[in-house]
Amino acid sequence: MNTSYDVRIWSTQTYDGARGKTYRVRWRVADRQHKSVFKTKALADSFRSGLITATRKGEAFDIETGRPLSMRPSAKVSTWYELACSFADMKWPHVAATTRRTHAEALTALTVLMLTGTKGRPDGKLLRYALGRWAFNTSRREAEDVPAEVRSTLDWVKRNTRDVASMSRPEVLRPVLDGLTVRLDGAPAAPSVISRRRKILNTAIEYAVEKRLLPANPLPQLKWKPPKTVATIDRRAVANPVQARTLLEGVRDQGRIGPRMVAFYACLYYAAMRPEEAVRLAKPNLHLPEKGWGEFTLDGAEPHAGREWTDSGKNRDSRQLKQRARGETRSVPCPPELTAIINAHIDMFGFGPGGRLFVGERNKEELPKGTINRVWRWARAAVFTPEVYASPLARTPYDLRHAAVSTWLNEGVPPTQVAELAGQSVEVLLRIYAKCLDGGDAVLRQRIERALGHG
Repeated sequence: MNTSYDVRIWSTQTYDGARGKTYRVRWRVADRQHKSVFKTKALADSFRSGLITATRKGEAFDIETGRPLSMRPSAKVSTWYELACSFADMKWPHVAATTRRTHAEALTALTVLMLTGTKGRPDGKLLRYALGRWAFNTSRREAEDVPAEVRSTLDWVKRNTRDVASMSRPEVLRPVLDGLTVRLDGAPAAPSVISRRRKILNTAIEYAVEKRLLPANPLPQLKWKPPKTVATIDRRAVANPVQARTLLEGVRDQGRIGPRMVAFYACLYYAAMRPEEAVRLAKPNLHLPEKGWGEFTLDGAEPHAGREWTDSGKNRDSRQLKQRARGETRSVPCPPELTAIINAHIDMFGFGPGGRLFVGERNKEELPKGTINRVWRWARAAVFTPEVYASPLARTPYDLRHAAVSTWLNEGVPPTQVAELAGQSVEVLLRIYAKCLDGGDAVLRQRIERALGHG
């Protein structure tokens, strides 16, 4: 359904017909004329007044019916907050726990930008907590243990959120998009965050169109250019083989927990596993000889989402492999060096409940995310100089996977095989990982020198 802000309204006309007087209101929306006929002048003037009020408020008019969106017979009035809650509920059963949390984070940022009132406005931190942890969490919104301050905050939000229909107006929608580009401290937000939140906003608006709360999605018509998203990995973050092995040795020296973590990080580096794939490894996934090449059969992943977002009430959500259907597996070779590391790990620590390969020192049900990140920070601080520690080099455990894939590519392993082993498409592989191995410039220069006859 098309809309327009180009509206002209004429004076009420009186018509003397065979059956008596009638009163006509005529107006134009874009290039189409409309009229409504009333039996009394009061009704006609009231209708005309409504049209004029809508134009003054900046409402869009439906070209087909000629009515402002608020006056369409099929139009429903809903606040953005009501739509956002409904959208979260609609998505909840069909998405992963981590996606539920991502939706809540984006909807929180959007809802704050759609607030209108200032009187009695709750503290910003409480406002974001109430929205992100309760309002947009389907399983918790109506729970009995909702704190009193959260309930009062959400009651205020219900009374002070714009109508969904207002998003058809550029003067409302543009500030919302602009607001997504900055962080709470006023600094520019990461392009990937902006892109993700804009996509969720677009999906929510499409849902509003589906519910007939908006006649059409206004985003494509708005001239607004989002920041460019950086798709490639920062090559400064990718460790070379010497640096990776040095870090693994540094992990081993981190107290009692360090030796327990070496094999976990080694799986990320030598087998290019995602952290959520490595934490799920159990005895049935391992096909390892005493030494030499072995193999892993990966059958799922357990990303960390937080117990309030999972259906199981556990911190990790049991999911299928990324970009694969539930039940699909992926075979990954285990190099001899990794075979030795895992066998040593099993000899020292054995298996956890259910045959799990990696569990925490105290938490035997899973390997906590906090432990993974904490031990890695300790190891970087122990083996790197302060200058290198402050750099992006191997800043997160996930960077070990980047290093593995980059090493394979730079050593000439065909991209199709690397993509299969890493569990991603060739297109994504070549766009993100190629040419980001630390030290690759030196090799390139040597090849150029040989080509020029100086080698």
